[in-house]
Amino acid sequence: MKKINLFDEGNFNDIAFKTLLVHDSENFKILNFNFRAGQELGVHSHDIDGEVSITIIEGTGEFLAADNATIPAKPGDVLVCKIKVPHGIRATTDMRALVTIAPPI
Repeated sequence: MKKINLFDEGNFNDIAFKTLLVHDSENFKILNFNFRAGQELGVHSHDIDGEVSITIIEGTGEFLAADNATIPAKPGDVLVCKIKVPHGIRATTDMRALVTIAPPI
């Protein structure tokens, strides 16, 4: 077992969003993304089988999808989709998100 406190370990960067690798194994990967207001991880997809979840820990923003579609994102919201489905995230305030990818890429 291991314990990581995202608020202690993960910080913010004014130039680009900050990524913290929380866990990486053959089964899944967990990443913490910290975004300043206005930063984003643009819409993208991966041509592999698997799923991704994006959980909003702190702050607000939007989940991004194909065709410029957006879904409001606030603390406690979880987006789950096939990793082949276009997805992304944009912060409207400083925001922390936890991303799980299974299997890991």
